[in-house]
Amino acid sequence: MSAYDGATLGERMGSHFGGSTDHLYGVLVRDLAADWERGGVVRQILEGHEDAPPGDMVQLRLLAGIHRVVLRGDAPELARFYPSVGGTADRYAVWPALEPVLRAHVAELRSALAVAPQTNEVGRSLALLAGLSEAVRRTGIRRVRLLEPGASAGLNLLVDRFRFEGAGWAAGPDDAQLVLEGCGAPGFAPAHVEVVERRGCDLEPFDATTPEGEAYLRSFIWPHMPERDGRLVAALATLREHPVVIDRAPAAEWVRQELAEPGRDDVLTVVWHSITRQYWPAAEYAAMLAAIDEARSRMPLVRVALEDPHPLPATGSWQPQIEVDDDVIGHCTHHGPPLALHS
Repeated sequence: MSAYDGATLGERMGSHFGGSTDHLYGVLVRDLAADWERGGVVRQILEGHEDAPPGDMVQLRLLAGIHRVVLRGDAPELARFYPSVGGTADRYAVWPALEPVLRAHVAELRSALAVAPQTNEVGRSLALLAGLSEAVRRTGIRRVRLLEPGASAGLNLLVDRFRFEGAGWAAGPDDAQLVLEGCGAPGFAPAHVEVVERRGCDLEPFDATTPEGEAYLRSFIWPHMPERDGRLVAALATLREHPVVIDRAPAAEWVRQELAEPGRDDVLTVVWHSITRQYWPAAEYAAMLAAIDEARSRMPLVRVALEDPHPLPATGSWQPQIEVDDDVIGHCTHHGPPLALHS
């Protein structure tokens, strides 16, 4: 049993999608969990991770490792089940094709467990747009210095290069390569911002402009969601045209360094993070918040975030919340649209 939530790793893995098998990953987590419970190759791959915190999302790390094998063409029989590479085979028959792949790639899949999911889900930039708009409303400052701890490849730092289309409103360049449709939020009036500087950090940054980097990011996209894959490809094309700097550093230390010098009164510094809190140690997150609060006397400064509620509600449905400093201003999904703002 896990020391964190009273459930075994197999039980947590099998229940990730609430028991639904409406898509390939729902079937995969069910089959992977069953193999773990009977002591099969999945138990061997996950050895040492039995007591991993639920927030580590071990199951998503394993699924991404398997997806990487499929994307590079090393599992043709399994690829027949993956929509991301054109597969259309019956997902309920996937296990006989999956088990040999697991056995052939034990070491690689164990190594994949060390890497937290780096989806760089660009749909989450919608939450940043909402947060920036609220920050501008509060401060009156439209020139923005944008900082993102836990940025992975930094795609969401390009928020002003994307186009958003909602219920009666739009924002962003008309010729943007990435267009996020179905953003919802009737009555929303996005603020115009000028991003004068953008920079991020990550423990494991990488170059997403290379074919290898693109395949790596794509491996974290669920293969039954081609619209998310299309968004990622469009965002990567934008990144190749507008590169961003991502430093290799832990979040709190990097934020403290970036905020050490006094800022200009006509530039709003925004520290933005999304779906990272669950992966950081509690002390790291607290230290980052302390660094932000300590710097507020030196510059106009706002924290914008899209994070799961903490603690998670024990019952009922919930969505990630959009935070501007200590205020929750709205919600959206883990993949972005649609946006719902509080009145």
